[in-house]
Amino acid sequence: MKSRDSLIRLKRFQVDEKRRRVAQIEAMIAEFSRMAGDLDREIASEEQKTNNNDPTHFAYSTYARAARGRRDNLKQSTDELRTQLDEAKARHEEALEELAKAQSLEGREKAAERPVEVMSDAGYMGLRTAGV
Repeated sequence: MKSRDSLIRLKRFQVDEKRRRVAQIEAMIAEFSRMAGDLDREIASEEQKTNNNDPTHFAYSTYARAARGRRDNLKQSTDELRTQLDEAKARHEEALEELAKAQSLEGREKAAERPVEVMSDAGYMGLRTAGV
């Protein structure tokens, strides 16, 4: 009985751990997207100030060029995180399935034990009343 309880606790912990990982990756994606949006606005503002929006032009703003590089890196990281998110969601689903299996196994074992206990109680009481 204790081993089943500890197995279910372990499975619940694993599900919670996978859920936290999914939430963490989603938060990182949201933060990176927000930062990339901020950089887009800064780039547009800098290009408007310098009146030059051609990154290949020799007089293009150094700040805007650096901001573009950071923005592109953030977008690349976001794409990689989306791949990790898909994998983390799949692992979370697997952990949920394992937990459901463990819980159903416990439920079946408890259900199988109940009739035996009821019958043994009835048999005990039947013997006791017959002896009295």
